Amino acid sequence: MSRLIMWNLMSLDGAFEGATKWDISWFDLVRGKEFERFSIEQLRSADRLLFGRVTYEGMAAYWPKASGEDAEFMNSIPKFVFTHAASVTPWNNVTLVNEDAIDVVRRLKQQGNRNSFVFGSAKLSKSLIEHDLFDEYRLLLTPIILSDGKPLFGGLAGRRTLRLLEARTLSSGGVILRYEAVGHQGG
Repeated sequence: MSRLIMWNLMSLDGAFEGATKWDISWFDLVRGKEFERFSIEQLRSADRLLFGRVTYEGMAAYWPKASGEDAEFMNSIPKFVFTHAASVTPWNNVTLVNEDAIDVVRRLKQQGNRNSFVFGSAKLSKSLIEHDLFDEYRLLLTPIILSDGKPLFGGLAGRRTLRLLEARTLSSGGVILRYEAVGHQGG
């Protein structure tokens, strides 16, 4: 069975992007060789990537023009885009999903024996969290307080209990946190 893993960069005050759409320039604070190695390590363990439409469009605008080992993985790995749109920007190995995301993700988790990752995709992630579908949360805590950013975990019903699997400090000051989903109370 495939494990579903959330991967996001997050500010110290819990934001995944700044006040405006795609305000992620602060990600540069933690990018570097260590970040790249971790990204490649994750991609090597993946069967597929899952995206909401907004995150997908940003990725599809960037990765086809990028080079390097991480770009090779990003451009070749199967990608699933959850959207109500009739079409999206073309990219390699893309499946457009107009069905209920929860049902499709449950089916995808039954296929393969590697990891499925959700990168970014706050709306999709919220829905998957609310249905307890994530097996693991991977966050790169970035040494910045945005004050006006969009919260990653805002508006969720009920509490989720997590168990720390790993805390990896980067020379940039960022910390990669890996948590296993343990339980859900209320909501």
